[in-house]
Formats: sequence, structure tokens, C-alpha cells
Amino acid sequence: MRKEADEIGHPHSHAELCKAGAELYAVALRTGRIRRSEAVEAPCLLDLSLLHPDPDDAQWLRPVPPSAALAQLLSPIEREILDRRRLTVALSDTFAPFMAISAHDSPSSHAISVLEGIDRINATLDRVVANCRSELLTIQPGGGRPAHALSEALSRVAPLLGRGIQMRTLYQHTARHTELTLAYLEHVGPEVQVRTLEEIIDRLIIVDREVAFIPASRDRQIALELRHPGLVAYLRGVFDQFWQLAVPIRDEIPYDLKTDGISGVQRSIAKLLVEGHVDEAIARRLGMNVRTCRAHIAKLAAALGSGSRAQLGYLIAQSGILERDE
Repeated sequence: MRKEADEIGHPHSHAELCKAGAELYAVALRTGRIRRSEAVEAPCLLDLSLLHPDPDDAQWLRPVPPSAALAQLLSPIEREILDRRRLTVALSDTFAPFMAISAHDSPSSHAISVLEGIDRINATLDRVVANCRSELLTIQPGGGRPAHALSEALSRVAPLLGRGIQMRTLYQHTARHTELTLAYLEHVGPEVQVRTLEEIIDRLIIVDREVAFIPASRDRQIALELRHPGLVAYLRGVFDQFWQLAVPIRDEIPYDLKTDGISGVQRSIAKLLVEGHVDEAIARRLGMNVRTCRAHIAKLAAALGSGSRAQLGYLIAQSGILERDE
């Protein structure tokens, strides 16, 4: 036993009863005493006051009853807990006046909150939208939204119907040709005004002109909850500018073909090509899949007589089609 203790090579903690000490304490309780020499292997027994000298023979140690030992060990802990509670009360009393000032004078102290994980993002959106009182604005970029996203949107919006809340949503033109999106619009009815644009910014949700949500990562796993009045007002202004340029969902999109046979979509693609965007980025910006984007690029190349991708950029610049859009 002594050799094993030496091999362990660490001192006993004052508050720990080691395995050897537990065994010796059990023996002492059963037999009434143990030799002092045996306790050398477990100094924690004396540190914890579980043994005391035998008044009749100094070579022996007698065990302290477990109930008495436990009460003795718990006493300082209970005193510390009581002291901590008193300190907690004192600190709460000290900071109470400042908390009142903060709540009254700093309504935007949590102006920007980071929401991590789709579950937390959705839970926060559900809570805030459910408490909407007057206005709900949303921008949904890309083409048709997946079924689960539309189902979540419907569950949030449905409780707001019939409450006189103004709801406006911006999609991209490509969403007009998605059956799921059209079915969603049929469910929500005319209370949700919908317009579309060829190109819009990333996702945006604004509730009651008080709180806005924007994505903070490309995979949509991180979002920002914005409550700063200036930020929310700015984003609402951006929404209104897009809304004025957008086309109501029931109206025809003014894709006027010019004499050169190049459509508005293709001119938008041409502009992004000249800016150096790759096909995937262009498709994402215009809310279409990459295959459709490349089909438009092929039509654009044919209309301009381009034989290569490198030549296409030059011909776009020389054709003046971008200047006609301005």
C-alpha cells in the first residue's frame, strides 16, 4: 500500500478521501481503532479529522462517527454558501438603481444580436413575427423557395391574416414560375402584397419598423437580429426603394425585346458578365439556376455574334446594350 501511494506521486487534498483512506476508515469503524502507522498511507484521514488519537494508547487512532465527521466538514461549506448568498443580495441591491436607469434610457442596448443555428433563428423569427402588430416586410431572393421554407413562412404568416397587418413581400421574377410559390400566395391571399424584381438584395425581414433580420453567413446558419432604430429605418428605406421599382405579381413583366433581340434578363446578365461575375454568381444574383443562366448567355452570345466567352465581353462593351438600359 505504501509503495502504491508513492507511485501515485501526488499529495492528498484536504477535502478528498482517497481509496486507501476510505478502506482504512471502514476498517476503523468496524474494529473501533487502527494503528497510527497504518494511517501514514492515507494522510487524508487526519486532514479530514476522521481519526483522533486513542487517549489510552498513543499508538492507536480511533474513528470519528460518520455523522459527526460529516457535520464538521459541512459546517464551513454552509458558512461559505451563506456568505455568498449575502454577497449576492448586496450586489443586487447595489446594481438595482443602475438597472432601472439602463432599462429606461437605453432601449437599444442590445441593438445587434447574433443568432447561431437554424433552430434558434427560426425560433426567434417565430416569436417576433407572432407579436407583429402593424407591418411585416420581407425580401426573399432566389427563385422558388423549397417546400419546407414555404411551409415555415405559411405557419408564421397565417396567424397574422385578418388582423389588419400590412404585409409586403419582394421576390425575384423567377419565383413567378414556381408552382410552390404560387400555391403559397394562393393560401395567404390578397392580404400579402407581392411584387417581383429581376435582382434584389439578400434576405430581409422587418417587423413593425422595430426589428430586422438579415443573414450573416452564406449557409444561412448565422443571422443578425437588429433593433437599432437607425439601422432598421435604413433597411426599411432600402425595401421601399426596391418596392417602387418592382412589378406587382399579377402584372406582366415588361421584358421588351429591342430590335437587337436582347431581353431585359440578358442585358442584366451582360452587365454582370462585364463586371467579372462567374455563371454561378450571376445565377444566384438573378434568382435562377445555373443551367438557365447559361442558356441566356448562349442566346446573348448568338445575338451578338460571339464565338467565345472572351470575345463576348468585348462585344457586350462595343454593342452599347448596357448604355440603353441607363
